[in-house]
Amino acid sequence: MGTAMILAAGRGERLRPLTDATPKPLLPAGGKPLIVWQIEALARAGFRTLVINAAYLADRLVDALGDGRAYGVRIHWSLEAEPLETGGGIATALPLLPEGPVPVVSGDVWTTYDYGSLRARCDTMALDGAAPRVHLVMVPNPPYHAAGDFALEGTRIHADGPQKLTYGNIGIYDTTLFRDCPRHSKVKLLPLLRDWIHRGLVSGERYDGSWANVGTAADLAALDSALGAR
Repeated sequence: MGTAMILAAGRGERLRPLTDATPKPLLPAGGKPLIVWQIEALARAGFRTLVINAAYLADRLVDALGDGRAYGVRIHWSLEAEPLETGGGIATALPLLPEGPVPVVSGDVWTTYDYGSLRARCDTMALDGAAPRVHLVMVPNPPYHAAGDFALEGTRIHADGPQKLTYGNIGIYDTTLFRDCPRHSKVKLLPLLRDWIHRGLVSGERYDGSWANVGTAADLAALDSALGAR
């Protein structure tokens, strides 16, 4: 059984007042909380041990999901006194994560991307020390992020270049890359990614299938409508 991490510590400011009493990952779309879609998709792909970080209204997340038994997984919680950004969240959760490549996904993303492909890539990365230590799933730029994040040339990610794509908040990270990051401190991921890209440690792929990153109430309503139609 594989291990994956779900990022769920954010406040969801742009979703207020919906998030005033409900943590963003528990907001419902298509009849179930956003994070449950992720849990079920990871479980189907064979990731049965999940590490979830939580900060804002963490007790509600823990109460709702518990130990994960209801979803056929085992959840380990990495609780943060305040949101520590993505880098800080992963670094703080290191004692709960295996050494080596681990999928990391956001709890507020919905997608039909097959996480089974991440499991196969993790196996390859673990066996091949020369393989990239980070792998990012890139998506076409949504209207709210038209400039994109990074350029993809073949399977290699570049910090700059024409036709940038958006990081879809789905990736694999070698946890050893975070060993020197401070725990229980805020650490942004972007500077780390730029350093790893410069060192040639990052690969990527383009995904053109269904994907939604819920950032606003309008995003949530659109996703709920689309899932209802399905």
